[in-house]
Amino acid sequence: MASSTIKTTPASKADSNISPTPPSANYLHSLAKDAPSGLVVFLVALPLCLGISLASGAPLLSGVIAGIVGGVVVAWVSGSQLSVSGPAAGLTAIMLSAISTLGTFEAVLAATVVAGVVQLALGFLKAGIIGMYFPSSVIKGMLAAIGLILILKQIPHFLGADTDYFEDMDFLQFDGQNTFSAILSAGNAISWGSALIGIISLLVLIFWESKPIKSIAALRLVPGALIVVVLSILLNVLLSNVAPELQVRPEHLVKLPKISSFADLTRELTFPDWTALTRGNTYVVAFTIAIVASIETLLSVEAVDKLDPHKRHTPQNRELKAQGVGNIISALLGGLPLTAVIVRSSANINSGAQTKMSAFIHGLLLLASLLFLSSVLNLIPLSALAAVLLMVGFKLTKPALFRTQWRLGWDQFLPFFITVVAILFTDLLKGVAVGLAVGIFYILKANLESAYFFHSEPTNEPGVTHIKLSEHVSFLNKASLVTTFERLTPGTKVILDGTDSEVIDYDVLEAIENFRLTASERNIELELRGIPQVEALGH
Repeated sequence: MASSTIKTTPASKADSNISPTPPSANYLHSLAKDAPSGLVVFLVALPLCLGISLASGAPLLSGVIAGIVGGVVVAWVSGSQLSVSGPAAGLTAIMLSAISTLGTFEAVLAATVVAGVVQLALGFLKAGIIGMYFPSSVIKGMLAAIGLILILKQIPHFLGADTDYFEDMDFLQFDGQNTFSAILSAGNAISWGSALIGIISLLVLIFWESKPIKSIAALRLVPGALIVVVLSILLNVLLSNVAPELQVRPEHLVKLPKISSFADLTRELTFPDWTALTRGNTYVVAFTIAIVASIETLLSVEAVDKLDPHKRHTPQNRELKAQGVGNIISALLGGLPLTAVIVRSSANINSGAQTKMSAFIHGLLLLASLLFLSSVLNLIPLSALAAVLLMVGFKLTKPALFRTQWRLGWDQFLPFFITVVAILFTDLLKGVAVGLAVGIFYILKANLESAYFFHSEPTNEPGVTHIKLSEHVSFLNKASLVTTFERLTPGTKVILDGTDSEVIDYDVLEAIENFRLTASERNIELELRGIPQVEALGH
């Protein structure tokens, strides 16, 4: 593989058109869509924050604190418009091991501060570029797998047969069950009141997505999740009066700590034990948290960018810095480590969010719930929230996605499908690693079969940036091409020339299509020459 397969000419003019600044978002203009989305994400995030705290062996409040920091702080430091950060299910096993290794949760908080510093350093060292080297087929496989896992994991909660809400995302669970045995057990332990509320909630959500509702502008502003939550509380009150035996039991309701004063809040908070910094294993834990959290974040923001209807690109190095700042602040306040989280982010996108204001609103609502709303939120049945996540899961793993990947051929479908299966039966990071290995095999196979000759035709047109692709453009060239697109200033005319290219990888074609869709918004005039099937790749 040649060291560079993208050439920009003339050099002096291309350099003058370089700018790292993306177009700014109009936060007030999009508030009508972001506020309802923020509410939906809050409703999804609250029980997840609590459940992940329990699964991590940490104080119940620590997950909520991480969620607040992810929304109020990380949302603004991050360059992503739609990503939502908070405590991640993928870190629960690491947290359990860390607490066992270091002896106390306070010591783990000190290690998390160090992990945040490491993430900041990775951001300044520009290590985020690794996020560009995950093939599109693997990222789409990850999204489909997350969707399937959400559906499978929510079935026990939907039926009111599991009290450990969203305890784990892995195939093998902490309680000795696996994904499928938990569903079979749930069939023998159904709480009929919870199941009834879950079924009604799911039907309402499906109806809320129908054309009659979508055709009414006023109703489009009301998130279906809000309707479901209010309705589920009212239904449970009705059951308590009409059929007490069907009333949802307390263990199947949201459990938020009750804080009625500042003294209550300070008693609940936990702070780092700085003496742990004198022990070597603290730094082993810190680097483990930093690396795993960074990889999961980069995977998540890459997936969010694919789901973003505006096809905006998240600066990976800035994202690592944002997560570093978030982990430092979260740990100082007694919160869990956090990452960009695809479950909350996909719920955000599916709810119609436009900018980072939705993630910020979700953080404010988490804070308000902690201080003022615990008595009301503790009335929400978990089966209603499970119904919301069932809908999110279905949107991530629609049959159309599998059909599309199949039509693209084996080199796209096989890494996609293997990623889905591997994540389903292991965990997120292991599954992605398996899918990545298969994807790399096809990349190397394509490079082996293709020539590497590069031929460039200079242009003398003034004021034009000419990007000429080589004879074989592989997935490995995607990062440099996207970086080139990002650095173009408004007002630039760009000629993207693939006339000499015999093979252009699907991931590169997808990146070109995303650039084509956003070029006019950036006031960039784009001319495509010899780029195959670009028009057919829109989302």
